Amino acid sequence: MVGPADLNAARRIHRTTDAAASALAYRETVFRRLKPFQLVVDVSIAVVFFLIATPVELVINGQSPVEAALGPPGTVLAAIVIAVLFSGALGVRRVSPALALGLAWAGALMQVGLGRAPSFADLAIFGVLYATAAYGSTRVYWTGFASAILGAVVITLYLTTGPLYASGGLSWETLPNALMMLVAAAFALGLSWTVGALMRTAVRARANREAQERAEIQAAAEQERVRIARDMHDVVAHSLTVVIAQANGARYAAAADPAAAVGALEIISSTAGAALADVRLLLTQLRHSQGEGPQPTLADLEELYAQVRAAGVPLRVDVDPVPPGTPPAAAQLAVYRILQEALTNALRHGARGVSVDVRLSWFPDRVEIAVRNGLAERVPVTPDPIRGHGIIGMRERAQLAGGRLEAGADPSGSFIVSAVIPIGGAA
Repeated sequence: MVGPADLNAARRIHRTTDAAASALAYRETVFRRLKPFQLVVDVSIAVVFFLIATPVELVINGQSPVEAALGPPGTVLAAIVIAVLFSGALGVRRVSPALALGLAWAGALMQVGLGRAPSFADLAIFGVLYATAAYGSTRVYWTGFASAILGAVVITLYLTTGPLYASGGLSWETLPNALMMLVAAAFALGLSWTVGALMRTAVRARANREAQERAEIQAAAEQERVRIARDMHDVVAHSLTVVIAQANGARYAAAADPAAAVGALEIISSTAGAALADVRLLLTQLRHSQGEGPQPTLADLEELYAQVRAAGVPLRVDVDPVPPGTPPAAAQLAVYRILQEALTNALRHGARGVSVDVRLSWFPDRVEIAVRNGLAERVPVTPDPIRGHGIIGMRERAQLAGGRLEAGADPSGSFIVSAVIPIGGAA
C-alpha cells in the first residue's frame, strides 16, 4: 500500500528525472549553449587553424586545370575560401554540430570541384565528425555517421578517377588499391565519429548517474522527514491526549476531591515533560541530521498503559503467548508506536467508561496486535472511518517492519485495530 509520503517522494524523484532529461534534450536544438571559456577556446583554435591552413592552401595552388584557368587571383581566393570554410567548421563544431558539418561538406565539395589535392585543411573534418557524434542531436548524430561513410566513398572515387589521377583511372588493376584506400578512409573517418559516440555515451551515463544520485538523496531526505513527522505525531498526539483527559478530569474533580486534582496535575506535568524531551530529541535529529536516538521498547509499555489508565480509561491487557526471548528492536518499536497511537485514538474517540481491550500474541515468527474500543458515536462500517495522520502512521509503522495493519469499525460499534508484525521482518 502506498501512502502520501511515498507519493511525495515519487513526485520529487520524477521532477529530478525530468530536470535531467531536459538537460539532455537540450542537445536536440540547433545551437548549444557553451560556457564563455569554451567559446574562447573554440574561436582560438579556429583562428590558429586558419593561419596554418591558408599558407598551405596557397602553396599547393595551380595544380589543376580549373585553377590554371582561374588565374592567380582566383586561385588565391579559392584557397582562402577553403581555409575559411574548414576553420569555421572547426570553430562552431561544439556550438552547432549541424552547421559545422554543412561547412565541412561545402569546403570538401569546393576542393573536389576545383580539382585540388587533399591538404592540411581537411584535418578539420575529423574534428567535425567527432562533434556530430558527441554533441549533435539524434538526426545530426546519424547524419555524421552517414557522412563518414559517404565521405570515404567520395575520397576514394576522387583520388582514383579525379583530374589529379586521370591517367591511371579505375580499372581491374587498380581496384585492390582503391578498395584499400576506401577501407583506410572509412576507418579514419569512422574512428573520429566512433570516439565522439563513446564520449556522448559517457556524458549521458554520467548525467543519468548524477540524476539518480540526486533522486536517491532527495528520497532519503523525504523518508527521514516522514519518519520524524511520524514520530512527532506519535509523541505529541498521545501526550496531548493524556494531558487533555487529565485536565478535564481534574477540573470536575477539583471541587469534590482536591487530592485528585493534585494527582492529575502531577500526571500532566510528567507527561508533558516526557513529551518535551522526545520533541527536543526529534528536533535535534532534524536540525543536525544525527542518527536515531533511544527508541521506546516493550519495557516502556507499562508506563504507556499507566498513562491511559490514569486518564480514566479502563484498560485490559492480555499478552498470550509472551515474547520468546528478546524481540528485535524494529519489532519492539513498531509494537510500541502502534499501541501508542491506537490507545490515543481510544482516548480521543472512544466511549467514556467502556473498557479498551489490548491483546498481544507473540509467536516465534510474528507478533499479532489487536486493540478494541467502543466509539463515542456510531459510525458506518467503512474502511478508515476516522481519517487522519494516526491510522496512516500506524500503517506506515507496520509496513516499515514488514507487516500489515487494518483499522475500522465493526457492526457492534467497536473500533478495532489489528496488525501483524513479523519477527525480524525487513525494514
